[in-house]
Amino acid sequence: MNSKQSALPVDRHPRIQRLSGISLHSDPITPRLREIPPSGIRAFFDLAAGNNDIISLGVGEPDFATPEQVRAACIRALDRGETMYTPNSGRLELREEIAGYLQKGFDLQYNPADEILVTVGSSEAVDLALRAFIAPGDEILIPAPGYVAYAPIAYLNGGTLATVETTVEQGFKLTAEALKRAITPRSKLLMVNFPSNPTGAVMTYEDWLPVAEVVKEHGLIVISDEIYAELTYDSTHVSIASLPWMKERTVVISGFSKAFAMTGWRVGYACGNRELLAAMLKIHQYTAMCAPVLGQIAAAESLRSALPDKDRMKACFKDRRTMFVDGLRSAGLPCHMPQGAFYAFASIARTGMTSEEFALRLLKEAGVAVVPGHVFGAGGEGYIRCSYAASTAKLTEALERLEGFMKVKI
Repeated sequence: MNSKQSALPVDRHPRIQRLSGISLHSDPITPRLREIPPSGIRAFFDLAAGNNDIISLGVGEPDFATPEQVRAACIRALDRGETMYTPNSGRLELREEIAGYLQKGFDLQYNPADEILVTVGSSEAVDLALRAFIAPGDEILIPAPGYVAYAPIAYLNGGTLATVETTVEQGFKLTAEALKRAITPRSKLLMVNFPSNPTGAVMTYEDWLPVAEVVKEHGLIVISDEIYAELTYDSTHVSIASLPWMKERTVVISGFSKAFAMTGWRVGYACGNRELLAAMLKIHQYTAMCAPVLGQIAAAESLRSALPDKDRMKACFKDRRTMFVDGLRSAGLPCHMPQGAFYAFASIARTGMTSEEFALRLLKEAGVAVVPGHVFGAGGEGYIRCSYAASTAKLTEALERLEGFMKVKI
């Protein structure tokens, strides 16, 4: 220390404050993080947690257990002592299984050696992609209503956000016209999620073609979150990466949580050209290092032996979808029929309430937890998101409570 500087006690230094007895520099939390609210989905999940009288339709989690043969494969792996790190990009056998699965199921071809990265859930893959490709000032285009995590992650990395409007009249699909209106000279990346959380919208090949033309014209990178790809009910899932000229500019993200009932295993993956994947891998090496080894073993076994289980669960979701949407409509809440995922995005406009007011009253007065639509961004106000990934008995009871709530309160 310079002899002319005064040695102030730590707790009296002008740039230091004390929190809970710990000395910290003033305002240690970054400004951008302070501006981001906690997840609106988790907020309502936490309100319902621990109360067995509440029926929770808030969190998107299958009510099925991971298939037995998958769990058994992991037990055998534990008995063999397979508890070590894996390669940063994931076990080669898993990457090979993913490559074969994507080629057969979705006409996507990736080299398992350097075009597939196994991540800690699809959520880490989204984070890696946005961190790898967004620099301060870059603009990310996000269709809205959309999943709650994309905008905060992009914002934390210095990106600016531009929403692309989708409407119920068009089935909440992304259109080339809406994308063109949202693009600015700073636009760099388009984040898409089809089948959609929260709307259940899907995109066909014909829907994607004009969108892909706009993407190509403006030189955009695409991050395509396809975690619900397997849960497409009335058509076949089409990835934007399968269109001509789109593979090299697209990172496809997916995982095992939703279709294979593996939410707690935390295994996802990203696929793309080797240059884009190498950038994501670099961050992954310094942060997560690798996905959990048992999760990777479980994922590989799922692709080998649990495809019939996946199809069985999908059939259950499809049946629940029809029953639940019909019930919402009977209760007086208009709802378009979702074509994918396992969410019903119902309109509450006729009630005169905000989505948050409706969700809070429904929780407190009827014991049903849903997610207010405003948390999904522009266009979400006036809706609630309900997950029908719950048992038929719970969905039936939830509808009865909802109908009673609407009769008494509206």
